[in-house]
Amino acid sequence: MPSPVRLLRSTSRALLVGALVVLFLAPLVVMLTGSLRPPGLPPPRGVELLPEGAGLAAYAATFELVPFGRALLNSVLLAAIMVPLSVVTASWAGLALAQTSGWRWRTLAGAVLLLVMVPATAVWLTRFAVFKVLGLTGTAVPLIAPALMGGSPLFVLLYAVAFRRLPQELFEAARLEGAGPLRLWRSIALPLVRPTTAAVALLAFGLSWSNFIDPLLYLSGEDALTAPLALHSLELLGSTQWPVLLAGAVVVTLPAVLAFLGAQRMFLGEERGSGWLGR
Repeated sequence: MPSPVRLLRSTSRALLVGALVVLFLAPLVVMLTGSLRPPGLPPPRGVELLPEGAGLAAYAATFELVPFGRALLNSVLLAAIMVPLSVVTASWAGLALAQTSGWRWRTLAGAVLLLVMVPATAVWLTRFAVFKVLGLTGTAVPLIAPALMGGSPLFVLLYAVAFRRLPQELFEAARLEGAGPLRLWRSIALPLVRPTTAAVALLAFGLSWSNFIDPLLYLSGEDALTAPLALHSLELLGSTQWPVLLAGAVVVTLPAVLAFLGAQRMFLGEERGSGWLGR
C-alpha cells in the first residue's frame, strides 16, 4: 500500500497534468464547437458545448467564400518541399558541426546559438530587398530559400547535439572501411537519430504551415494564397461570419494535429547514446 506522502504526490501530479490538458484543449474545444454554429451568427456570449442548430454548413461556406481549397493545396506543396529540404540541409550542417571539437565546437555552436536568438523581424526588410533585387518577388523561391540553409539555426543545433551523443568509434570504423561523408550521413548518423529527425520535420512543417508574413510579402493574387492568408481573408468578413472563421481554423489546424500524431511513435523512440555499444 503506498504511503500517504507518495499518494499525495501522485494525486497532485495527476491534478496538475489534468489542469494542463484542460488548459491546452479548451481553445480547441471552443474552436470546434463554434465551427458547428450556423453561418451568419456573431460570436456567442458564453461557452456553447453543443450550439443550437449545429451542423457543417460553416465548413461548406469556408470553401465558397474564399478559395480555401487552393490555399490548402499551396500550403501542402510548400510544406512538401520545405520539410525534406530542411531535414537534409540541417542534418548535413549538424553532422559537420558535430565532427568538430575543442574551441572550434564551442565557437561554432555559440555562433549558431546566437543566430537562434536573432528575431525574424530583424531580417524581413533586408531579405525582401535582396529578393527584390534578384527579381524573385512574386514567386515561391523566397519561401523555400530558408530550407536550403537548414530552415532554422535551431534545427542545425538539434542535429549537432544529437550527433555528438553517438559513439565516435562508429564514424572512425566507417572511415577505415572507406565510407565518405555522404555515406556516413545516410547510413550511420541519420538512422540513429530518428527522434531528432521527427522533431525537426515536425517543427519545419509547423514553420512552413503557419507562415503568414512571408507569403504576404512575396506572393500576390488569389491563386497564390496559402492557408494562413485564406484564414485571414475569412477574418476580414466580419464578426457575423464567426462560425465560418472557426471552421477555417479547424481545417487549418487539422493537418498539424495529424502530423504530430503521425510523428508520435518516432518521438517515443530511444536515440542511441554513447553507451549503446555496452561500453
